[in-house]
Amino acid sequence: MNNRYINLLLFLFLFTSCTQHKEDTSTSNKAASYITVNNQPFFIKGMNWSYSPIGTNFEYSLWQQPKETIKAALDQDMARLKSIGINTLRIYTGIPTNWIEYIHDNYGIYTVLNHSFGRYGVMLNGNWNPITDYGDSLTQMVLLKEVAELGKTYKGTRGLLMYLLGNENNYGLYWKGSETEDIPAMKKTDERARHLYSLFNTASLSLKTIDTVHHVAICNGDIGFLDLIATECPDVDILGINIYRGISFGNVFQEVKDKYNKPIMFTELGADAYHSIEKKEDQYTQAEYLLNNWKEIYQNAAGQGKAENCIGGFTFQWSDGWWKTGQTVNLDKHDSTASWSNGGYKNDYIEGQNNMNEEWFGICAKQPNSSDGTHTVTPRAAYYILSEVHRLNPYTKNVRPKQVNKAFSGIQINKALEKAEIFQNKN
Repeated sequence: MNNRYINLLLFLFLFTSCTQHKEDTSTSNKAASYITVNNQPFFIKGMNWSYSPIGTNFEYSLWQQPKETIKAALDQDMARLKSIGINTLRIYTGIPTNWIEYIHDNYGIYTVLNHSFGRYGVMLNGNWNPITDYGDSLTQMVLLKEVAELGKTYKGTRGLLMYLLGNENNYGLYWKGSETEDIPAMKKTDERARHLYSLFNTASLSLKTIDTVHHVAICNGDIGFLDLIATECPDVDILGINIYRGISFGNVFQEVKDKYNKPIMFTELGADAYHSIEKKEDQYTQAEYLLNNWKEIYQNAAGQGKAENCIGGFTFQWSDGWWKTGQTVNLDKHDSTASWSNGGYKNDYIEGQNNMNEEWFGICAKQPNSSDGTHTVTPRAAYYILSEVHRLNPYTKNVRPKQVNKAFSGIQINKALEKAEIFQNKN
């Protein structure tokens, strides 16, 4: 750990100790890493949350709806999220500050605010450029300006936990569209990637100059270009990772610790609830993957004896995204087309065939729209699994590795399935 980072942590602690705004500070040492809220270790039990009623897509914005609609939508979802122990949401930019504060003040849930950082393109001189060149000086100027405005707008917002830049932008260097594809092979050296991570670092420094309280994380696709991240991103506070490896994350915790030695959080993790071979919903397997994934996350938290560098994660996602396949067509259809292949999800994997269903990643199924433009959800087994998982706090003194293992061993997927079935039958 470099001296600059230690000094930053000391400054953050002193600053937040003498102000009323104490949402986010950080503490880290060579043995363990964690963030704190109000001077207490804070473990992220997160959810990727967005709101898109059936028939809408990425162009829909809840924040542009009438105030009554926004409030009704938030009250429905936040009450349920709170009930299963979710303490943090990952939300993309666009949410007004007052609604971040509303979520926090009424439900105690924090927000990680995500700027895509050119992941899906950038506007240059009035023209949309779908492929971002991070080495281009005009592109750099535009993105840095956007990030600076972000800090000016959101600093001082109650309930803001941290800023998150990007969304697996390393994959965006290779993918030509915005739909999820097979994970690309990462080159060991790629000048485009060097420009990307260098700009991430510059943006992080800029944000922390404007907002001296909140941390800045980046969102990477798995640990692609980790060596570049280590050299080009010394001033990024936390490494966020979208990771889909199946039942286990493998050695990712230790590899990040060895090469980067910064706190790690999983900005996306999970499994779809559809069996691409049997062509039907598969709640059991989704719940099984999530249970095992979260067990490893808890086992690698500070004080739990393994890598001790994981500060939590964000399950992907709250409810199904009916627009994910095609994105602009068949928005009223719950598509079961598998769009990419992943051998880590062995339950329905056949070599040479796609098995990942983008429209079925919700831990809740989405229900038809109500007359006011809102919608309800129906919990799947994964919902009830998380309600058990998130009862644990790995930072509690009496919660040691033995207690963590015992707690996870006692969580039964069949009972979660029964609860999901009972709810569905009642509704």
